[in-house]
Amino acid sequence: MTTKKQGPLAGLKVLEIAGIGPGPFCGMLLADLGADVVVVDRVQANAENIELGTNADIASRGKRSVALDLKSPESIETVLQLVAHADALIEGMRPGVMERLGLGPDVCLQRNPKLVYGRMTGWGQAGPLSHAAGHDLNYVALSGALWYAGQPGQAPLVPPSLVGDIGGGAMYLAVGLLAGVMSARATGRGQVVDAAITDGSAHMTALLLALQAAGQMTATRGRSILDGPHWYNTYRCADGHFISVGSLEPKFYRELRERLGLADDAGFANGYDPQSWPALRERFAALFASRTREEWCRLLEGTDACFAPVLTPDEAADHPHMRARDVYSREGGLLQPNPAPRFSGTPAARPGPVPRRGEHNADVLRDWMQP
Repeated sequence: MTTKKQGPLAGLKVLEIAGIGPGPFCGMLLADLGADVVVVDRVQANAENIELGTNADIASRGKRSVALDLKSPESIETVLQLVAHADALIEGMRPGVMERLGLGPDVCLQRNPKLVYGRMTGWGQAGPLSHAAGHDLNYVALSGALWYAGQPGQAPLVPPSLVGDIGGGAMYLAVGLLAGVMSARATGRGQVVDAAITDGSAHMTALLLALQAAGQMTATRGRSILDGPHWYNTYRCADGHFISVGSLEPKFYRELRERLGLADDAGFANGYDPQSWPALRERFAALFASRTREEWCRLLEGTDACFAPVLTPDEAADHPHMRARDVYSREGGLLQPNPAPRFSGTPAARPGPVPRRGEHNADVLRDWMQP
């Protein structure tokens, strides 16, 4: 049974070839915002995937599933019939795989000249590494985005999947698809979007490179304003929890010192001298270790000291600010982030259900192929 979609992308038809990681996340983002996202799933489960139809498959929420055997010519023709009615397509195979299936961009664009064909890979469609295996960590390492993710003298450590798969991959693919659809609607011509995680995560370094050009970032970890100062760091508290301070601007640093009782401490007066940072980080570490996270929250949260506790996702969902903004929800007993961003005129609906494999074969073929 067809459910009318709600959100700013209502009416947009997106065909997603089942995969893992950033491609499905991009599809989820578009579905969250109202697009009719149809997943062409394998008849048999892929061992690499979270099983479709289980609550754990959050990236499939709000989509519809058709199950097809892509080794069958009949199924390939069915996909091409869906392509003929799609605005955009998402695929995350290694370069050349879709071509071997008979679903490459040349074939699909011949069937639908206005199609925006989105290709999600780590290294990109061309280049010396394009056919090599890799994961999020490798892509952001090569792009330069990983370099500052660590403390002086320690190996870089990046939040799993967030910087590469999601930030440099899925988000850039979503922007590329929507830009391509706008162009296609204006010109009648579709195109291929080559979204590589290395490209996207490199693009995300623009602000860091601007700071580098201004002399505020260096290639030596711990000597730049975003990775070295005591006033831009995380600290362990007496209860083993952690807090963050980010008092970047002088007025915020002054407020932090005042609230910590350090306004008259000459040792903290010249807090922008990189030579002083190691010793002052140690002093801050000892100070923040003297109280619990909750005690620091009572003193600093909601002030201009630029403070926040470091929370687990479950703790974040129950934080008063996050509850007030309805950032998370528990759908089917499973914690999920609600759709973002927010729209005043065309608000997105609550997260949609996760489909069962092949649940919508009949519905999609009827809905998409009718005149």
